[in-house]
Formats: sequence, C-alpha cells, structure tokens
Amino acid sequence: MTEYGRGPGSQPWHPDDPLYGDQGWGGQQAGAGHDPYGQDPLGQDPLGQQPYVQDPYGGQQYPEQYPQSQDYQQYPQHGHQPYPQQQWEGQGHEGGYPQQPQGEAQHAGGWDPGYGATDPTDPYARPADPHTGEHPDHYAAPGAYPPPEPHYARRQQDQQPGYAQEPVAAGAGAAAPSSPAETGGGPTEPEPSEQDDRIRAFLAGDDEDDGPDEEPGRGRRNKKPKRRSGLACLFTAVVLVGAVGGGGYYGYQFWQSRFGEPADYSGQGTGQVTVEIPEGAGGAEIGRILTDAGVVKSSGAFVKAVEDSGKFIQPGSYTLRKEMSAAAAVEMLTDGSANGLTIFEGMRNANIYAAIDKKIGLKAGTTADVAKREAKNLGLPDWADDNPKIKDPLEGFLYPARYNVGKGTKPEAVLRQMVKTATAEYAKYDLAGEAKKLGLDSPLQVINVASLVQAEGVTHDEYRKMAEVVYNRLKPDNSETYGKLQFDSTYNYIKNQSKTDIGLDEIKNYDNPYNTYFYKGLPPGPIGNPGKDALKAVLNPTHDGWFYFLSLDSKTTKFTKTYTEFQKLYNEYKNQKKG
Repeated sequence: MTEYGRGPGSQPWHPDDPLYGDQGWGGQQAGAGHDPYGQDPLGQDPLGQQPYVQDPYGGQQYPEQYPQSQDYQQYPQHGHQPYPQQQWEGQGHEGGYPQQPQGEAQHAGGWDPGYGATDPTDPYARPADPHTGEHPDHYAAPGAYPPPEPHYARRQQDQQPGYAQEPVAAGAGAAAPSSPAETGGGPTEPEPSEQDDRIRAFLAGDDEDDGPDEEPGRGRRNKKPKRRSGLACLFTAVVLVGAVGGGGYYGYQFWQSRFGEPADYSGQGTGQVTVEIPEGAGGAEIGRILTDAGVVKSSGAFVKAVEDSGKFIQPGSYTLRKEMSAAAAVEMLTDGSANGLTIFEGMRNANIYAAIDKKIGLKAGTTADVAKREAKNLGLPDWADDNPKIKDPLEGFLYPARYNVGKGTKPEAVLRQMVKTATAEYAKYDLAGEAKKLGLDSPLQVINVASLVQAEGVTHDEYRKMAEVVYNRLKPDNSETYGKLQFDSTYNYIKNQSKTDIGLDEIKNYDNPYNTYFYKGLPPGPIGNPGKDALKAVLNPTHDGWFYFLSLDSKTTKFTKTYTEFQKLYNEYKNQKKG
C-alpha cells in the first residue's frame, strides 16, 4: 500500500498524482515488485516471507497488502518487529504501522461492496463518492494541507531562480492556506524551503519586521532591506578603515623612529626665542630643550647635527629662532657673534657689566646696579667678601669663559651663571690649605694674588715668577720694598684704566686702599678675574729670589733680584721710548 492510497498492490501511479513521473534515483520507473531505490530487487521481505514496497519518503519498507476480509491476517512474527515504530503525522497513532480500529466503519448506511468500494484495512484509502463513484482528493479541498514533497524535489525547486513557494494542489482550483486559522489547524512549522529563505534573508540583511510586500501572482515575499543594516555596514566599514589607518600610522611611526631619518625643519627659522642650556647638558638633553621651545622639530635631528658638526655647545642663555633646521640651530649655538659673550682672563667687572648691557640690549649701567644690589644673592662662596673695604664683592668671581647670552635674558641670570662657574673652578683646589702654605690669610687672598699676576704677566712662566715677586714683597722684613707691592695695575684698577707710564709722584701720593704704592700688603680684594693658568701659577710659584720685573715692549717681561738691576732695565726702557 502506498502513502496516497493508490489501490492495492504495486499499481502504476495515476497521472494526476503530484509525484507522478518519479523515475527513482536511477532515472527509470520501477516495475511492480521492484525496489526503485536500489534495495531488494525482488521486493521481498528481508526474511524471505513477503514482498515489500519501498516508501519513497520514509526510508522504510512496508509489506504489500492485498484485499482481504475484515479479519485480515497479520504477518507472522519472526522474533523481531519488522515495522519500525514512528509517529504518523495527522493519524494519532503510535507504535509502528497504524492499525485499523476495532469494529466496522459505517459509510452511508454500511459497506459498499460494489463500484467504488474501499478496502477497510487500508487507512489511506479514499472512499468513493456514492453518486459519481470517483475517489475525491482531499488535498485538493480549499484549506487542505498540501501533500508532502520529496526532499530532492524541494532542493531542486529551491535552486530554481525566482521560485515561489506555493502549496502543491492535487486538483484544479486548490487554494493555499494563508494562516493556520484558515486551515482549521493549530500553528504549523514553515516548509523547509521557507526556512532556507528566512536564513538567506537574515544573512542578506532583510528586515523581517517590515511586513510582506507581495507581488501579484507570486507567493514569495519581497523583503525590504533593513535601513539599520546599511548603517551597520557603514559603521563597520568606518571602524575597519579607522583601524587599518591607525595601525598603518603607528606602524609608520615605529618604522620611522627605528630606521627612518629623524624629523627636521628646513631653513633658518623665524622670530626669536630664548633658551637656557644648563651646565653639563648633553646633546640629547639640549635637543629636548630646543624641541620643547619649538626651535627644532626633534631631538634626534639635533643630536645628529651636533655629531656631524663636531662642535661643543657651551652652557648659557641663547637667542634662537623658531622652527630652525637642526644644522642651523647648531651653527647658531656655536657662533660667538650671535649669542656668545666671552669673558677674557684678567677682565675687570666694570668691563663685564658693560658687555652684558650691550649684549642683552639694556641701558648702560643696568647690570652694574643689579650686581651691587644682588651681590649676596648670586651664589658667592662663604669665604668671599671678607673685607669691608672691597670695592666690588663680585670681582674675581665672574669667571673667564664663553657664555651664551640671548636677548631677553635677565642680567642676574648671566651673573649667577658666571659666579657658579667660578665657584666650581675654585672648588677644584684646596684654597684654604694652599693659603696657609703660602702665608696667606684666606682663600680670597689666593684669588687676589692670582688677579695681580694675571694683570701684569703674559705667559705661564711669567705668572710663576710674578707670584714669587708678590710673596717676597709681602714679607714685612724685606729690605727692598718693606712690605709694599708697588704694582701699577692696582692704581689702574682704581682709575679703571690701563696705563703703563704713570708718574711716581702721582701714584705714591694717591690715598686709596687699592693703591699698593700707598698701602702695604694686598689690596682688599681682587682687581680682576684671573684664569686657570694664573691660579695654578700662584699655587706653584718659583723660588729664585725675584723682587722686580719690567716689560720693555709690552710683550716680554724681564726679572731682577735687586733694585740696582731693576734700575738698569728701567733706563734701557726710557732710552727705547726716546729713540
């Protein structure tokens, strides 16, 4: 018996059957008694008892039933159940092949043994119409469920473009149910092909909530695309582009920082900016300072430019330009004419103050007033300014060196830097201990002697001999000068001049603590700013007994031990001047 009740036995399918033309997997119609799906070619019971007919949809074989009486004979049992139990949809039977209910079913007053009679044992047989004798197709009735379709048929239909899922009707004029209410049944699951459509629609971004938009004559819904899905795609694209762009940017920065040339400006820059380079700063630190000030674009470019130039950058204050190339910045930092302020050895404070005013662009006398007012706040060592008669406490502490002073720099900042340099240089020596060895009263007197020899001498050898002259004349019991130094340089310091031809009457009768012709001993304080050579010479004088010296040509100095020898030199000097 087949699923649609095509009569007893293995009869050919009726042409009106919706599955008419099923040629089987091999492409040919199976004959009676043959399994169309490649099983037992004789259609026999696996145990050799009864012929079988293959159910093309359930995958099971069922015994071919022949018309029998109401009390039909069941198949014998062979120690196992030949019919697998399954749930038959719509029949309400469980436990295998559905059984005919006990008792005879009434049909319009009893069984019709004549034309159109149905087999009472066939649960799928269609009773004949009592007037026409035809077997009606219940699937063709309005609201009826469509007959099941083979899974391969659904696959083929789903693959056809533009296929509309419409219920397959067995007869003409059948209408597809539009809702469970119209069929008279409860909720039903969608056909597999409709589920596939829904999955495809979901993946394609169709909006299931937009409602149907059916075209005439078509059963498939044309879904409207989700607006929010488009926005989501746009947002995703933007995120992806941002991620790729950001990753590329940071990747480029990483590559550039490791292997590329450091970022740099070009040209000489514009405007002005003042920067302070601290003592002991290296190239990388200076580069960071200039980068923060907007002078150069990167510290790496500046360090490379310094290495290429081979020059050394002095600490100090500089006036530079904004957005300069690193090479231009290095050139400007090492160009003395642009920012450099050089303090020469033996230079007096009065001249230094005037130079600072000119470099910064201040009114003359501004730095001198600051020095007088702020002397105690500029970092002098505690042994400085130990004599109330000192003319300028900063004298001897504005250390000779090259300083970088830019426009806009404050005078006190420049003075503080100079004092700091001098203190650091003097700290390299044990001035207190050396003072005792030399018969001096304090470290300040060591600096004082150094300033004297610096003012009178030219070379290191001259400095050493002049230092011995100072120490010999400072001895109170010497019979040559009796404790007086008699240096013309001290009188010139008072007058802020540099004369070599000073009359004896003028210089001996001028009363001033710094006049060593008038007062015995050292002046109250240094008369200039000695350099390194003069200081070393003072700490290591000669011991040859020198008392006098005279420079004949302002280039070479000659020394004598007695006044008589000195007088001869002096007469020689007078004759040279007359000639």
